[in-house]
Amino acid sequence: MRVQVCGVRGSTPAPGADFARYGGHTSCLALARDGQAPSLVLDAGTGIRRVSALLDGAAFRGTILLGHLHWDHTQGLPFFAAGDHPDAEVSLLLPDQGDAVAVLERAMSPPHFPIGPLGLRGRWRFGGLQPGAHRIEGFDVRALDIPHKGGRTFGYRVSDGTASMAYLSDHNPVSKGPGPEGLGPYHEAALALARGVDLLVHDAQHTAAELPARAAFGHSAAEYAVGLAEAAGAGAVWLYHHDPGRTDDELDALVASLQHPTIGVSAAAEGTTLDLPGP
Repeated sequence: MRVQVCGVRGSTPAPGADFARYGGHTSCLALARDGQAPSLVLDAGTGIRRVSALLDGAAFRGTILLGHLHWDHTQGLPFFAAGDHPDAEVSLLLPDQGDAVAVLERAMSPPHFPIGPLGLRGRWRFGGLQPGAHRIEGFDVRALDIPHKGGRTFGYRVSDGTASMAYLSDHNPVSKGPGPEGLGPYHEAALALARGVDLLVHDAQHTAAELPARAAFGHSAAEYAVGLAEAAGAGAVWLYHHDPGRTDDELDALVASLQHPTIGVSAAAEGTTLDLPGP
């Protein structure tokens, strides 16, 4: 399984020199198998524009899985040149909540945007996804509801039969008592998705020190992401959904402070390509 990082920020893009090394685009990963072109895209933030470059001008043929419908996970859709292409064949799946096109049109239609989802060129299919096991683009995908403020949200576990990864881009664990790092107990769905994966990609928008003032925003602390990786037996964790104000140097310091004796801890960076399973 090849994992290519196309967008890493949360909430809103972060342009500028202070964010150049890790990147300023919002959430998007592209997955490919057996040396093929990317066929499974996780989220459609502004980073999805980078997927077109990976395809070198060719039309996208595959599936986009949305974890949820917040702007930073959908705003790249009309700018996805490989998808908005006469020869594109795209299935877009989101956590089921009724008519998928109607839900997407709440943010992508006039007067908010010149066209709606049905205005994209190529052959697009829009649908709702139920929790459970699915076979998508040759991958085994497990989808589960996870807590995140402001709408139904899925975390995903993706396997190609040899390697596996979990993607929990936005997740706020609900706590009613003490837990790891003082941040509350690990959510059972998060544990199930991350158990034994080669790579966990997890919301780390805040730090433990910042979390009390920002708990209502619906995101995790980086310390929680590392603790979850340890509890679930994940091989490595990528801190993800970086706060748009957190600079490259601050991310370096955060990663350095969270190094773990048995789990590889790093911050996801745009342009990174990782072949799983890795060392």
